[in-house]
Amino acid sequence: MTELQLKYGCNPNQKPARIYMDNGSDLPIEVLGGRPGYINFLDALNAWQLVSELRAATGMAAAASFKHVSPAGAAVGLPMSPTLRHIYWVDDVDFELSPIATAYARARGADRMSSYGDFIALSDTCDRATALLIKREVSDGVIAPAYTDEALQILRQKRKGTYVVLRIDPDYRPAPTEHKQVYGITFEQGRNEVRLDDPALFDNVPTRAKTFTAEARRDLLIALITLKYTQSNSVCYAKDGQAIGIGAGQQSRIHCTRLAGQKADIWWLRQHPQVMALPFADGIRRADRDNTIDIYISDDADDVLRDGEWQRFFTTRPEPLSREQKQQWLQQLTDVSLASDAFFPFGDNIERAHRSGVRYVAQAGGSVRDDHVIATCDRYGIAMAFTGVRLFHH
Repeated sequence: MTELQLKYGCNPNQKPARIYMDNGSDLPIEVLGGRPGYINFLDALNAWQLVSELRAATGMAAAASFKHVSPAGAAVGLPMSPTLRHIYWVDDVDFELSPIATAYARARGADRMSSYGDFIALSDTCDRATALLIKREVSDGVIAPAYTDEALQILRQKRKGTYVVLRIDPDYRPAPTEHKQVYGITFEQGRNEVRLDDPALFDNVPTRAKTFTAEARRDLLIALITLKYTQSNSVCYAKDGQAIGIGAGQQSRIHCTRLAGQKADIWWLRQHPQVMALPFADGIRRADRDNTIDIYISDDADDVLRDGEWQRFFTTRPEPLSREQKQQWLQQLTDVSLASDAFFPFGDNIERAHRSGVRYVAQAGGSVRDDHVIATCDRYGIAMAFTGVRLFHH
C-alpha cells in the first residue's frame, strides 16, 4: 500500500487528506484496526521514533503517551513500587505486568490528566498484559512493531471495534533528508540523527558538583530523548526511569520549567499518604478520580470538598492538604534529573528546578549568562553538564 486516504486533515474542513510515500514504495505502516486520522499518524510516528530510540539507547522496553504531537509521558520498563502501582491505578490487576506493560503503565501514569485520549507507542511486541491495560483507558490508538494474537483480539474489541491499531515495520529507515510544506513553500533539512547515548555528552561539567550517578545518567538520557520529539521550547523532569514532568511548546523557557516542574510536583503529591488514602466512593471512574485528585491537591481543593460536592466523590469528607503539608512533602522529592532542549538563559530556571528536587541537569550551554546558571547550580549542589546539543523540534 503506497498511500492511505484519510477522512480529513487536522480539522474536518481540511480535505482531501492522505499519507503516502513520495518514492512510490509501500508505506511502512499497516492498519490492523480502526480508521486513523491525520493527527493520529502525526502522534504515532513521533511517538514511535521516541520509543524506538529509547529502546536502542537503554536496552529496555519503552513506551510513550502522546497528545497533540508532544509526549505526555515516556518511560522504560523498570519495576514499579507498590506506591507507583497504586497511583497509576494498576494495583488491582490480577495478571503479571511484562516489561512493556510496565513501561506503558509508567508512561501513561505520570501525567494521567494529559494522557487522557492519548496515542500510545510501544517499542516491543504488544502482549496480553499491555493490551488489557490499554483496553480500560480512554485512548485513541496504539502503534507497535508487532502484536500477539491475543493482544490484537483484545484491542479490536475496544471502542466497539473502532480503536486504532497500527503496526510499523521496525526495520524501516527514512531518507536522511526530510521535507515539509508551509504555506505552499517546501522546507528541507537533514533528519536529526544526533546520538544522545554518547558518554561524551557529559564531558563538559562546569559546576563544582561533578558526579552523575548511573541512575541520573539513565534519567537524563530518557529526558533528552523525550525532548528530541517534544514541541519546543521544552524541558523534561525525569526520575526512576520515566518522565515525571514535561513542559512543551512554550515561548519562554522559564515557563517551560515552571509548567514541567508543576507537573513533577503533582506527580509527587499524588504519592502523599493522605492522597493515596482518599475515600473514593464505589463506581468512580479512573478518569474522574484523576480529575478529583488534581483538584484536591491544588489551591482549588474546595471545589471538590465543599458540601454538596464531596458527596459525589467520597464516602466521607477528607481533610484538605495544608500549604505547609504540601511544602513538607515536596521537600522530600530528591535526585530528580532535568534536561532542556536548548540553553537556560538565566539562573531562574535552576531556582525553579531546585524546588522540585532537581539534582542533575543536562542542557546545551552557550548562553551569555552561563556563569549565572552555573553559580545557581553551585549554590544548590547541582551537577550540570553542557551537552553542546540543541534539540529543537517543530
